Amino acid sequence: MPDLRADTAPGRRAERFAVLDPATGETVDEAPDQHPDELDAVVGRAHRAWHGWRSDAAARTTALHAAADAVEAAADELARLLTREQGKPLAESYAETARTAARLRYFAGLAPRSRQITDGRPVHSEIRWRPLGPVAAIVPWNFPLQLAAAKFAPALAAGNTVVLKPSPFTPLATSLLGSVLAGVLPEDVLTVVTGREPLGARLVSHPGIRHVTFTGSVPTGRAVAQGAAASLARVTLELGGNDAAVLLDDADVDALADRLFWAAFRNCGQVCMAVKRVYAPARIHSRVVEALAERAKSVAVGPGLDPDTRLGPVNNAPQLARVEQVTRRALADGARAAAGGHRLEGPGHFFAPTVLTDVPPGSPVVTEEQFGPVLPVLPYRDLDEAVEAANSTGYGLGGSVWGTDLDRAEAVADRLECGTAWINHHAELSLAQPFAGIKDSGVGVAGGPWGLYGNLRPFVVHRPREDGR
Repeated sequence: MPDLRADTAPGRRAERFAVLDPATGETVDEAPDQHPDELDAVVGRAHRAWHGWRSDAAARTTALHAAADAVEAAADELARLLTREQGKPLAESYAETARTAARLRYFAGLAPRSRQITDGRPVHSEIRWRPLGPVAAIVPWNFPLQLAAAKFAPALAAGNTVVLKPSPFTPLATSLLGSVLAGVLPEDVLTVVTGREPLGARLVSHPGIRHVTFTGSVPTGRAVAQGAAASLARVTLELGGNDAAVLLDDADVDALADRLFWAAFRNCGQVCMAVKRVYAPARIHSRVVEALAERAKSVAVGPGLDPDTRLGPVNNAPQLARVEQVTRRALADGARAAAGGHRLEGPGHFFAPTVLTDVPPGSPVVTEEQFGPVLPVLPYRDLDEAVEAANSTGYGLGGSVWGTDLDRAEAVADRLECGTAWINHHAELSLAQPFAGIKDSGVGVAGGPWGLYGNLRPFVVHRPREDGR
């Protein structure tokens, strides 16, 4: 593990905060609680490093490939530390580490393309692309490494420098990642800062930051946008989701049950684009509930370092309280828990995988993002009503349609109000595709070439044609 003691201003005592293991409640380690006043120096160094980093595209490509190699070499240490502070099964931490390296390698292979403009005038016009400057990246606790790379890989590939702030619930693996990458990237090109509020608020409103990229809740996203507006910095916001899965009347319940269960419960349901509501035709509703409940009752729940664990704990106490609150409210309103419905006894932030039926459509577990191992399954009699219900919330991140007639399923998917729609699967993304939400689920685009261009601005050069025509 790296030395997590951050530099502090002269005469200031280095304050620290404990990072807890969500499986045990014990302290994993401490991280620096950096003071917001330190950001002036951090952003200043990032700005100075930007001048050299932006000027050599070939060197950036080489450095990003080396960064991917370095992440892969440190995979064991990164994955174990990630599981200890985040809680997810170790196999999923290894997958997240691999995805981090893959994203660096993918963006190392992308470069913006200039474009000629032909409009009949006797002028040679060309669109070129320039980086923005220092970028602030604010990352949540559910996928700390993967989402960090989703932000800094395209930003660095575009020629920007990055100041990265992880969640105070999961700063350790991100700090280790920063130390790993410091060995292959130029100094101050990527800086990790850790701390509690108001560090993040000060970072996004810092006048030296030219782009703020944030993943998190809708209320915090609004606050981030307001903070960035002070310096008119560009914002990319990937916010909450309340993804609906609509099952059609020809759906094969036995064939889809495993995929649907894991689309909802992977990472203990702590996935922005997880299935968070299921709409099933009334005639197969009970079979869907039974199939999902059977899997919820039998899945192995426990500490992520246990090789038999398939679902770990909820990451932190506030989120556990939130999950418990919306579940209790649903049960009090008349819902029934076909599986789970309660916290598990013992240490740690464990909540039983929960499948709810007979849920009132207006219950918060349906209308809001629960972000935990709780899934309401609602019946419908008319497909138009199901689509209307799927589209009825303020969210618009993802959605899915499940059925055997793929043409019909695609026609229904085309009616969903979301950024990405899947057919017979959910929450699977390619590095090469755009990822964006609509409505309250976000602003801007991540992923693929769109993620690269989101970190660039156009620059147009005009010159007379030599032939004068």
